[in-house]
Amino acid sequence: MSNPLTDKVIISGVGQSAIGRRLGCEPLRLTADACIAAVNDAGLTLADIDGLTTYPGPSQAGLGFSGASLRDIHDALGIKPSWVAGGVESPGQLGAVVAGMLAVAGGLANHVLCWRSIWEGTAQGTGRRKGYGAGGGRPTGLMSWQLPFGATAANMAGLQVRARMERYGLTREQLGSIAITQRAHAKLNPSAIYTDPMDIQDYLGARMVSDPLCMYDCDVPCDGATAFVISRAEHAEALDHPAITVEALDCAHHDRHTWESGEDITRISSRWSTIWDRTDFGVEDVDVASLYDGFAVFVLCWLEDFGFCEVGESGEWIGDPTRISLGGQLPINTGGGQLSGGRLHGFGHLHEACLQIRGQAGDRQVDGAALAAVGVGAANSGTTAMLLRRR
Repeated sequence: MSNPLTDKVIISGVGQSAIGRRLGCEPLRLTADACIAAVNDAGLTLADIDGLTTYPGPSQAGLGFSGASLRDIHDALGIKPSWVAGGVESPGQLGAVVAGMLAVAGGLANHVLCWRSIWEGTAQGTGRRKGYGAGGGRPTGLMSWQLPFGATAANMAGLQVRARMERYGLTREQLGSIAITQRAHAKLNPSAIYTDPMDIQDYLGARMVSDPLCMYDCDVPCDGATAFVISRAEHAEALDHPAITVEALDCAHHDRHTWESGEDITRISSRWSTIWDRTDFGVEDVDVASLYDGFAVFVLCWLEDFGFCEVGESGEWIGDPTRISLGGQLPINTGGGQLSGGRLHGFGHLHEACLQIRGQAGDRQVDGAALAAVGVGAANSGTTAMLLRRR
């Protein structure tokens, strides 16, 4: 399979707003800050932007799940697009970025602004984190099969961990390597939410959320926005930093959009990816990986689905945390991921990969990083797998 994006599309600009646990800032301001930063980074003006796309739009805005819709940014920044797209039904969170890439490759736009903003920290207020459905009302759709029984995302992820323990021998100590390693990485990220050191005793002693899933296995709700500019490839010559090329892309999803009703509860929908058929690179060429960690167990799934290890062997593979740490065989989630860096809902993973490929990750920079694997999404939302390289 060929990749029509490689010679036609680049990620030309990246930007983020302030990121914090509870910033108390107007979410539209956070979104606008990230968007303007990305446009400036791309060496463009707002007048140059002729495409807009976002995930998930105004969906569940009351819970802080979305900070600004297409209409909001269209009006606030005065952009006059030739193409727009937005919505929650896409190949995971990065579906908006994929749509922007396809629009540019197809000639519908020259420069597409993509963003994801979230303000769950402030919206949820004080006290413990509120699960979805906390707003009350009669549940519909998929939620009608979960909420009446008290089942939330954490329960589904807990089942996934338990199934892996029973089937593959996964241990809590192995799973804890993810949270511990990412906390160490977060200490080198000025934007990370949690940076205090963590060891295995801290992890094993943490409050259970849905046995055997503990607090440190769950992502951290926060406020923040991340944006990208997708441009025609020839714009690379105008940049003052390396452009990023999409070496390969795959968004396959053959299973049902539920964890509990899929073919295999231990896995996520990325397992049908044919991404390695779309490139001459192999897993041994990957320098750094950004793998979705809404819950820590998803990192194990992505490691297997990308082929870094065999199915069922990911627990043993990360048993030595130095393997996935900076300086190790495959540094993972070098900005702290969502477990310590904050739940930027997948867009933070792509942002970190871009910084690594551009050589701009500061103290957490992976030496010579030239090829990044990015995997975002989970079983109930669809997934996007990307390989990014320096142009």
